Amino acid sequence: MDGSLASLLLDKLLLLANLKLWQAGTEGGEARPEALRRGDLLEVPRTLFTHYGIYLGDNRVAHLMPDILPALTADPRHVGRAVTNARLLLGVLAKVASIRVDTVRDFAYGASVHVNSLDALLKSPALGAEEVAGRAERLLGAWPYSLLWNNCEHFVTHCRYGMAASLQTDKLCETLKMIIRDQRSIVVSVLLGLASIMCLGLAPSTTLPTIFIPFILWMAG
Repeated sequence: MDGSLASLLLDKLLLLANLKLWQAGTEGGEARPEALRRGDLLEVPRTLFTHYGIYLGDNRVAHLMPDILPALTADPRHVGRAVTNARLLLGVLAKVASIRVDTVRDFAYGASVHVNSLDALLKSPALGAEEVAGRAERLLGAWPYSLLWNNCEHFVTHCRYGMAASLQTDKLCETLKMIIRDQRSIVVSVLLGLASIMCLGLAPSTTLPTIFIPFILWMAG
């Protein structure tokens, strides 16, 4: 692989590695719990993404969390406990979740809480506070999950704006589109495929990706 191709591969990896899906809006800011109002849209930044919830009042937040446990039991003694990392990861893989209620502290999980920042980023006006909170309360319980197409941001935008949307998904898709449309990515994928054949041997697990990945990139570009 020559210097230019190595540089291209490094550029693509850095683009994904530095992708930060969270971007605070111009409105709102870090909020004190006592300043929260029923129907507020709460945001807590994570490393690569933002987690969202709807404030219901009385220190309660409704939020959609990937969770395998509601698919296994309806016992509130177990489902109501804090979602562990193992439960969350298995929920993502199994595409199951729950819209649950936690305290503001448990929802934030040590991060700062921002309020209604999406109001400045989305064109749709916010619904009334009672309508927002009521929508969230009516959806409590087990729920299907998709990392890109039905996540916590889709839940809160449906409740607050009457339309399910995810700016994080849009940003990720735009980044992937940039990579796919760069035709040099085809050359890189071919060279990586040939390298895997040389290292691992000629087999369906190495040959088929070497053929089909560049073909898909070519057709999608």
